[in-house]
Amino acid sequence: METVAELRRRGTPFRFVTNTTRRSRSALVERLRGYGFAVEPAEVFTSVMAGLALLRERRITRIAPFVAESTLEDLAELELLGGTAPGARPGSGVPEAVIVGDLGSQWTPTLLNEAFRYVLDGALLVALQKDRYWLGATGLELDAGAYVAAIEYATGAEAIVCGKPRGTFYPAALATLGAGAPASAVMVGDDLWADVAGAQRAGLQGWLVRTGKFRQDVLHRSGIVPDRVLDSIAGVLDT
Repeated sequence: METVAELRRRGTPFRFVTNTTRRSRSALVERLRGYGFAVEPAEVFTSVMAGLALLRERRITRIAPFVAESTLEDLAELELLGGTAPGARPGSGVPEAVIVGDLGSQWTPTLLNEAFRYVLDGALLVALQKDRYWLGATGLELDAGAYVAAIEYATGAEAIVCGKPRGTFYPAALATLGAGAPASAVMVGDDLWADVAGAQRAGLQGWLVRTGKFRQDVLHRSGIVPDRVLDSIAGVLDT
């Protein structure tokens, strides 16, 4: 909280960017405010928002969502059928796209098979994110990437990834705050691939924090070299 307040005092523009697909943007704002952060919806940019932009560009309106219930709120402008849509039944319609987010323990063989069949029948496979794992209540847990990879392997299709580390995610987030050249921007996070390597490929600096799911052994094996490694988010002020 103190770090964010100091960034505001300095006039440093920032955004909270996330691959989280288990909550809507409004729910994320509410949660951040519950932690004491003074945050507005416009200051939060999610992979779901990036996914919506992709669907609008392609004029896709009929989708089978495989996302958490809260996330459906952000997809309300679309026709939702199958997947985790309320009252959905497999085979209740033909979706133009399958949208995959993190379902955690809600994933079942039935849901995975349904997504597989839609893609096999021609639906576009859209991954809101393709992260490998995240830090849950009991330790590291498989993220959406594992399930997206399973569908890709079984169908031969290649998913379109909307969130980090997709190269277009970072400039889209920067555009919401009117930032200048990417070289002047920094991505700070605990994910080596999405927060550091992906940002660096997009022309930003990638700063890694030793919190969340950070593991020193993974950093050594990855071959990824962060521009900075911080003990906590407060380190961003030491510039």
